[in-house]
Order: sequence, then C-alpha cells, then structure tokens
Amino acid sequence: MEMGQVGYRTFRDGIKACVPTMLGYLGIGFAAGVVEKGVGLSILEIMLLSLLVYAGSGQFIICGLLAIGAPVSSIIVTVFLVNLRHFLMSLSVTHHFRGQPLLSNIGIGTLLTDESYGVLTTALQEGRPVTSPWMHGLNVAAYLTWFSANVLGGLLGQFIPSPERFGLDFALTAMFLGLWLFQVELPLKKRTRQTVTVLLTVGLALILLMRFSTAEIAVIGATLLGCLVGTLTEGSEVER
Repeated sequence: MEMGQVGYRTFRDGIKACVPTMLGYLGIGFAAGVVEKGVGLSILEIMLLSLLVYAGSGQFIICGLLAIGAPVSSIIVTVFLVNLRHFLMSLSVTHHFRGQPLLSNIGIGTLLTDESYGVLTTALQEGRPVTSPWMHGLNVAAYLTWFSANVLGGLLGQFIPSPERFGLDFALTAMFLGLWLFQVELPLKKRTRQTVTVLLTVGLALILLMRFSTAEIAVIGATLLGCLVGTLTEGSEVER
C-alpha cells in the first residue's frame, strides 16, 4: 500500500478523519437543539428535523421563521435556496467517485455537508486518494453525531431559556469561519495569483449581488462566478 493512501481508504479511516467535525457538531448540534426546543418543537419533531433536514444553517433558519410565524411555503423556499449550495459541492467532487454504484453515490451526495466537504477537499488538495468507503465513514459519523447532539440539546434546552447569553446562536457562524480559514490556508501559503484573484472575485461579487438580490442568491451567484474565474485561470501560473 502506498504511503499516500494510508488513512484514506476504509470506513474506519473515514470515521477517524471525522473526529474534528464530530467535536464541532457536538457544540453546534446541541445549540440547534436548544434553539429548536425554544421555538416550541417537541423532541420527536427535533429528531425528524435533524434526520430529514440535516443542515445546521437550514435548521436555524427554520427556527427563526417559525418564531415569527412565517408561512410554510416561505420556510420551504428559503431553506431550499440556502442549501442549494450543496448541489454545487456535490457536483464539484462527483468525478472522484465515478464508476461507483449509483446507491453509493446517492449516499455520498445526500449526507455531504459543508464540513465533510471541507475534509474531503483538503484531502484532495494534499494529493491523497480517497475512496467511497472512506467517504461513507466520514459522512455517517458526522450524521449520527449531529442527530445525537440535536436530541441532547432538545432534552436539555428547557434548562437554557436564553441561548444567546452563552453565544449558542453564534456557534454555526463561528464554525463556518473556522472551516473557511482552514480551506484557504494552503492556497494562501502558496500565494498564487489565481487564489487571490478568485477570492477577490467572490468577495466583490457577493457585495454587488447582495444589493440587487437576496443573500442566498448572492452566495450562489458569487460561488458560480468564482468557479468560472478559477477555471479560466487554471494553469495560467506555475505555483512556486
């Protein structure tokens, strides 16, 4: 077995790679459960929400919209737009799992999250070959951790009447910031012109698009524009 493949092949290897994500999910999932309980959801509803929606940002948004009495149609459309980025994430890694059974690829795409996507792309950036069993281990471990943390937060949520006092409402934002910094660390160390160009493009596009559309549409548009610029500038510079 080649050294580059060690630790990135089996289901168990995927679970090991998921440990940092699991630790983060314990806090964020617990916070989501507390907030869900705070807007009046039952433990059964919290369980179903974490199992079927399985999206931190989506679940926090659902709670916010429920708190203001938003109609169901509005909640569905908003959550759909917010999580539409998962389509782009799955599309960007699909070629790494070509030739695998359809059900296996459906499972990977269904349980792919921002965090597991971050672990996957980091492994790929480091040139480590990954396998479907490894990806399933990563995804399933994260999924079960999120569900458990959500339920625990719901059970103990009644004892935390003001989650914002403990910063629980900022937990998801903090994890996204950490994930973003983790993702751009390696490209920034290389200081390639392409990396800077893509980051500037995404940042400026996001600012401009938010003036004319919703934040969800702006994020998707800026992401697509960044992908286009990255594709057009690929190979234009030899990295040092």
